[in-house]
Amino acid sequence: MTDASEAGGRGARLEEAAKAPGAVEAAAEAMAEGHAPAHAPPQPGGSAAAPPGIWNIANMLTMLRLLLVPVFVALLFAAGGHDPKWRSVAWASFAIAMITDLFDGELARRMELVTDFGKIADPIADKAIMGSALIGLSALGDLPWWVTVVILVRELGITLMRFWVIRHGVIPASRGGKLKTLTQGIAVGMYVLELTGWLATARAVLMGVAVLLTVGTGADYVRQAVQLRRAGLARARAGA
Repeated sequence: MTDASEAGGRGARLEEAAKAPGAVEAAAEAMAEGHAPAHAPPQPGGSAAAPPGIWNIANMLTMLRLLLVPVFVALLFAAGGHDPKWRSVAWASFAIAMITDLFDGELARRMELVTDFGKIADPIADKAIMGSALIGLSALGDLPWWVTVVILVRELGITLMRFWVIRHGVIPASRGGKLKTLTQGIAVGMYVLELTGWLATARAVLMGVAVLLTVGTGADYVRQAVQLRRAGLARARAGA
Protein backbone atom coordinates (compact mmCIF):
# COMPACT_ATOMS: atom_id res chain seq x y z
CA MET A 1 0.00 0.00 0.00
CA THR A 2 1.35 3.47 -0.90
CA ASP A 3 1.76 6.38 1.54
CA ALA A 4 -1.08 8.23 -0.19
CA SER A 5 -3.50 5.31 0.15
CA GLU A 6 -2.56 4.81 3.82
CA ALA A 7 -3.20 8.48 4.54
CA GLY A 8 -6.50 8.25 2.73
CA GLY A 9 -7.50 5.20 4.75
CA ARG A 10 -6.67 6.92 8.02
CA GLY A 11 -8.63 10.00 6.96
CA ALA A 12 -11.68 7.88 6.13
CA ARG A 13 -11.53 6.14 9.48
CA LEU A 14 -11.26 9.46 11.32
CA GLU A 15 -14.22 10.82 9.37
CA GLU A 16 -16.31 7.75 10.25
CA ALA A 17 -15.38 8.07 13.94
CA ALA A 18 -16.42 11.72 13.93
CA LYS A 19 -19.87 10.65 12.69
CA ALA A 20 -20.48 8.47 15.74
CA PRO A 21 -22.51 10.84 17.95
CA GLY A 22 -21.76 10.64 21.64
CA ALA A 23 -19.12 7.89 21.39
CA VAL A 24 -16.24 10.02 22.65
CA GLU A 25 -18.42 11.88 25.14
CA ALA A 26 -19.84 8.65 26.60
CA ALA A 27 -16.40 7.17 27.14
CA ALA A 28 -15.08 10.41 28.65
CA GLU A 29 -18.02 10.63 31.06
CA ALA A 30 -17.55 7.05 32.24
CA MET A 31 -13.80 7.59 32.73
CA ALA A 32 -14.52 10.74 34.75
CA GLU A 33 -16.58 8.64 37.13
CA GLY A 34 -13.58 6.44 37.80
CA HIS A 35 -14.38 3.36 35.73
CA ALA A 36 -14.68 2.15 32.18
CA PRO A 37 -18.04 2.46 30.43
CA ALA A 38 -20.39 -0.43 31.18
CA HIS A 39 -20.96 -1.01 27.48
CA ALA A 40 -18.69 0.09 24.68
CA PRO A 41 -20.35 2.60 22.32
CA PRO A 42 -21.43 1.09 19.01
CA GLN A 43 -18.88 1.48 16.26
CA PRO A 44 -19.78 2.49 12.71
CA GLY A 45 -20.28 -0.50 10.48
CA GLY A 46 -20.57 -2.87 13.46
CA SER A 47 -23.33 -4.14 15.70
CA ALA A 48 -23.91 -2.82 19.22
CA ALA A 49 -22.91 -5.13 22.05
CA ALA A 50 -25.87 -6.87 23.67
CA PRO A 51 -26.60 -5.54 27.19
CA PRO A 52 -25.81 -7.95 30.02
CA GLY A 53 -28.66 -9.94 31.51
CA ILE A 54 -29.81 -9.66 35.09
CA TRP A 55 -28.60 -13.17 35.92
CA ASN A 56 -24.87 -12.53 35.96
CA ILE A 57 -22.22 -13.18 38.62
CA ALA A 58 -22.14 -9.58 39.87
CA ASN A 59 -25.91 -9.36 40.40
CA MET A 60 -25.98 -12.83 41.96
CA LEU A 61 -23.46 -11.68 44.58
CA THR A 62 -25.63 -8.64 45.28
CA MET A 63 -28.73 -10.83 45.63
CA LEU A 64 -26.80 -13.16 47.95
CA ARG A 65 -26.01 -10.18 50.17
CA LEU A 66 -29.68 -9.23 50.29
CA LEU A 67 -30.67 -12.80 51.19
CA LEU A 68 -28.08 -12.87 53.95
CA VAL A 69 -29.68 -9.92 55.77
CA PRO A 70 -32.56 -11.87 57.43
CA VAL A 71 -30.21 -14.81 58.03
CA PHE A 72 -27.74 -12.55 59.80
CA VAL A 73 -30.45 -10.94 61.94
CA ALA A 74 -31.82 -14.35 62.99
CA LEU A 75 -28.35 -15.57 63.94
CA LEU A 76 -27.54 -12.36 65.81
CA PHE A 77 -30.60 -12.72 68.06
CA ALA A 78 -30.41 -16.51 68.42
CA ALA A 79 -30.37 -17.86 71.98
CA GLY A 80 -31.06 -14.45 73.48
CA GLY A 81 -28.49 -12.62 71.38
CA HIS A 82 -25.46 -13.12 73.61
CA ASP A 83 -24.43 -16.71 72.98
CA PRO A 84 -20.77 -16.64 71.80
CA LYS A 85 -21.28 -19.57 69.42
CA TRP A 86 -24.29 -18.06 67.68
CA ARG A 87 -22.60 -14.67 67.56
CA SER A 88 -19.62 -16.30 65.82
CA VAL A 89 -21.93 -17.81 63.21
CA ALA A 90 -23.63 -14.43 62.82
CA TRP A 91 -20.20 -12.85 62.28
CA ALA A 92 -19.45 -15.40 59.56
CA SER A 93 -22.63 -14.47 57.67
CA PHE A 94 -21.84 -10.76 58.09
CA ALA A 95 -18.30 -11.32 56.81
CA ILE A 96 -19.57 -13.16 53.73
CA ALA A 97 -21.99 -10.31 53.00
CA MET A 98 -19.21 -7.72 53.28
CA ILE A 99 -16.93 -9.78 51.03
CA THR A 100 -19.59 -9.90 48.32
CA ASP A 101 -19.74 -6.11 48.59
CA LEU A 102 -16.04 -5.93 47.72
CA PHE A 103 -16.39 -8.02 44.57
CA ASP A 104 -19.78 -7.42 42.95
CA GLY A 105 -19.14 -3.86 41.80
CA GLU A 106 -15.60 -4.61 40.64
CA LEU A 107 -16.74 -7.65 38.67
CA ALA A 108 -19.57 -5.68 37.09
CA ARG A 109 -17.18 -3.03 35.81
CA ARG A 110 -14.35 -5.30 34.69
CA MET A 111 -16.59 -7.84 32.97
CA GLU A 112 -19.00 -5.21 31.56
CA LEU A 113 -21.91 -6.58 33.60
CA VAL A 114 -23.32 -3.26 34.81
CA THR A 115 -27.13 -3.35 34.80
CA ASP A 116 -29.89 -1.05 36.02
CA PHE A 117 -30.85 -3.73 38.55
CA GLY A 118 -27.31 -3.77 39.95
CA LYS A 119 -27.17 0.03 40.20
CA ILE A 120 -30.30 -0.02 42.37
CA ALA A 121 -29.85 -3.27 44.30
CA ASP A 122 -26.19 -2.82 45.26
CA PRO A 123 -26.61 0.29 47.48
CA ILE A 124 -29.82 -1.15 48.93
CA ALA A 125 -27.99 -4.34 49.90
CA ASP A 126 -25.15 -2.31 51.43
CA LYS A 127 -27.49 -0.22 53.55
CA ALA A 128 -29.57 -3.26 54.53
CA ILE A 129 -26.72 -5.38 55.90
CA MET A 130 -24.99 -2.51 57.68
CA GLY A 131 -28.23 -1.00 58.99
CA SER A 132 -29.50 -4.33 60.34
CA ALA A 133 -26.17 -4.93 62.10
CA LEU A 134 -26.11 -1.49 63.72
CA ILE A 135 -29.75 -1.57 64.83
CA GLY A 136 -29.45 -5.16 66.05
CA LEU A 137 -26.32 -4.44 68.10
CA SER A 138 -27.92 -1.35 69.65
CA ALA A 139 -31.10 -3.29 70.44
CA LEU A 140 -28.96 -5.88 72.25
CA GLY A 141 -27.23 -3.14 74.22
CA ASP A 142 -23.80 -3.78 72.70
CA LEU A 143 -23.51 -0.55 70.74
CA PRO A 144 -24.69 2.93 71.85
CA TRP A 145 -27.74 4.11 69.96
CA TRP A 146 -26.15 7.46 69.16
CA VAL A 147 -23.49 5.68 67.09
CA THR A 148 -26.17 3.88 65.08
CA VAL A 149 -28.16 7.08 64.56
CA VAL A 150 -25.12 9.09 63.42
CA ILE A 151 -24.04 6.46 60.89
CA LEU A 152 -27.50 5.75 59.50
CA VAL A 153 -28.46 9.43 59.20
CA ARG A 154 -25.23 10.11 57.35
CA GLU A 155 -25.64 7.16 54.97
CA LEU A 156 -29.28 7.88 54.13
CA GLY A 157 -28.65 11.62 53.91
CA ILE A 158 -25.78 11.27 51.45
CA THR A 159 -27.81 8.86 49.32
CA LEU A 160 -30.67 11.37 49.10
CA MET A 161 -28.21 14.17 48.36
CA ARG A 162 -26.75 12.22 45.45
CA PHE A 163 -30.23 12.04 43.91
CA TRP A 164 -30.71 15.75 44.62
CA VAL A 165 -27.72 16.78 42.51
CA ILE A 166 -27.61 13.91 39.99
CA ARG A 167 -28.96 16.11 37.17
CA HIS A 168 -25.97 18.42 37.66
CA GLY A 169 -23.32 15.70 37.82
CA VAL A 170 -21.99 12.74 39.79
CA ILE A 171 -20.21 12.96 43.14
CA PRO A 172 -17.38 10.42 42.83
CA ALA A 173 -16.51 8.10 45.69
CA SER A 174 -13.50 9.49 47.57
CA ARG A 175 -10.65 7.65 49.22
CA GLY A 176 -11.97 8.85 52.56
CA GLY A 177 -15.36 7.33 51.77
CA LYS A 178 -13.81 4.00 50.88
CA LEU A 179 -11.72 4.06 54.07
CA LYS A 180 -14.87 4.89 56.03
CA THR A 181 -16.68 1.88 54.56
CA LEU A 182 -13.78 -0.44 55.36
CA THR A 183 -13.43 0.87 58.91
CA GLN A 184 -17.16 0.59 59.54
CA GLY A 185 -17.23 -2.99 58.28
CA ILE A 186 -14.33 -4.11 60.47
CA ALA A 187 -15.60 -2.27 63.56
CA VAL A 188 -19.17 -3.57 63.24
CA GLY A 189 -17.84 -7.08 62.62
CA MET A 190 -15.83 -6.89 65.84
CA TYR A 191 -18.96 -5.80 67.73
CA VAL A 192 -20.87 -8.77 66.36
CA LEU A 193 -18.34 -11.04 68.06
CA GLU A 194 -18.43 -11.46 71.84
CA LEU A 195 -15.05 -9.92 72.63
CA THR A 196 -13.51 -9.07 75.99
CA GLY A 197 -10.33 -7.49 77.30
CA TRP A 198 -8.08 -5.51 74.97
CA LEU A 199 -10.02 -6.68 71.91
CA ALA A 200 -13.16 -5.03 73.29
CA THR A 201 -11.17 -1.84 73.85
CA ALA A 202 -9.70 -2.04 70.34
CA ARG A 203 -13.13 -2.35 68.72
CA ALA A 204 -14.39 0.68 70.67
CA VAL A 205 -11.44 2.74 69.44
CA LEU A 206 -11.96 1.53 65.87
CA MET A 207 -15.64 2.39 66.03
CA GLY A 208 -14.71 5.86 67.22
CA VAL A 209 -12.47 6.25 64.16
CA ALA A 210 -15.30 4.99 61.95
CA VAL A 211 -17.70 7.59 63.39
CA LEU A 212 -15.17 10.39 62.80
CA LEU A 213 -14.65 9.25 59.21
CA THR A 214 -18.41 8.97 58.77
CA VAL A 215 -19.00 12.57 59.88
CA GLY A 216 -15.95 13.96 58.09
CA THR A 217 -16.64 12.36 54.72
CA GLY A 218 -20.32 13.25 55.07
CA ALA A 219 -19.44 16.92 55.48
CA ASP A 220 -17.15 16.71 52.45
CA TYR A 221 -19.93 15.18 50.34
CA VAL A 222 -22.26 18.02 51.37
CA ARG A 223 -19.62 20.56 50.29
CA GLN A 224 -19.18 18.83 46.94
CA ALA A 225 -22.94 18.58 46.40
CA VAL A 226 -23.47 22.29 47.06
CA GLN A 227 -20.62 23.25 44.70
CA LEU A 228 -21.89 20.85 42.03
CA ARG A 229 -25.42 22.24 42.22
CA ARG A 230 -24.23 25.85 42.08
CA ALA A 231 -22.09 25.09 39.04
CA GLY A 232 -24.99 23.30 37.37
CA LEU A 233 -27.39 26.19 38.00
CA ALA A 234 -24.79 28.66 36.71
CA ARG A 235 -24.43 26.65 33.48
CA ALA A 236 -28.20 26.53 33.10
CA ARG A 237 -28.50 30.30 33.52
CA ALA A 238 -25.65 30.90 31.07
CA GLY A 239 -27.29 28.68 28.48
CA ALA A 240 -30.74 30.23 28.91
